[in-house]
Amino acid sequence: MSNQPINVSTYQLQYTLQLADNALINGHRLSEWCGHGPVLEQDIALANIALDHLGQARSLYQYAAEQVNNMPSETENELFTSTALQQKMNNGELLDEDDMAYLRDGWDFRNVLLVEQPNTDWAYTVARSFFLDVFNFYFFTELKNSKDERIAAIAEKSLKEVTYHTRWSSEWIIRLGDGTAESKQRIQEAINERWMFTGELFIPSDADKAMLETGVGADLNTIKEKWKQHVIEIANEATLSLPENNWMQEGGKQGTHSEHLGYLLAEMQFMQRAYPGMDW
Repeated sequence: MSNQPINVSTYQLQYTLQLADNALINGHRLSEWCGHGPVLEQDIALANIALDHLGQARSLYQYAAEQVNNMPSETENELFTSTALQQKMNNGELLDEDDMAYLRDGWDFRNVLLVEQPNTDWAYTVARSFFLDVFNFYFFTELKNSKDERIAAIAEKSLKEVTYHTRWSSEWIIRLGDGTAESKQRIQEAINERWMFTGELFIPSDADKAMLETGVGADLNTIKEKWKQHVIEIANEATLSLPENNWMQEGGKQGTHSEHLGYLLAEMQFMQRAYPGMDW
């Protein structure tokens, strides 16, 4: 990678990809429950929530592809490590949302580590969804006032969906926490394990900082306080305790991921990698 200073346009691309990657990877994880949900109603609910996230990802990837296509050719070559993407750009081909999802390598992804963690069981999926959904609710609430009209429009549309997601996962936290002894134990264990991945949501990347300064991004410090208050309220209602551990995992926004993302991408990208350019 080049040591040249990164301009605002590159930071804007990185910021867009952070949002898109969170939506795509979380949507993929939720889609893994399709046909395996504990009851039919929740199987269908999670499938629809997964589709919401994929819809958000598609809108954001479309915008990201447009940003790349409008960059100078010398800048394009420094954006991704993927040889497949570099080859397309060197051939003068325009990128689209499918290229952003299927042709980038793992270290080109900028999603937080939380969303790539495996489902494990129902409680772990609910805990992961809850922490992310509450964050997304306050995040998109702030982001709909972005000076970037495309980002603001996507945020406003997504907020309607995220409001439902937050209600769904909050109700499940309460249902499991205030349910049987076994359900309480399982959701408490899930919360304890997933907690160490929540801090990264509020650790600003260089792109976060740059976009906040330009009025495009959201203030993570403001969101953190609202997120924490909401999470505490739901945990109290569910008779659950939140971990006191302040040590947090991080690195996803910079492209350093857990092994789980590699396996996820190998499955998700296989068809496009095996048969480049195929469609149906």
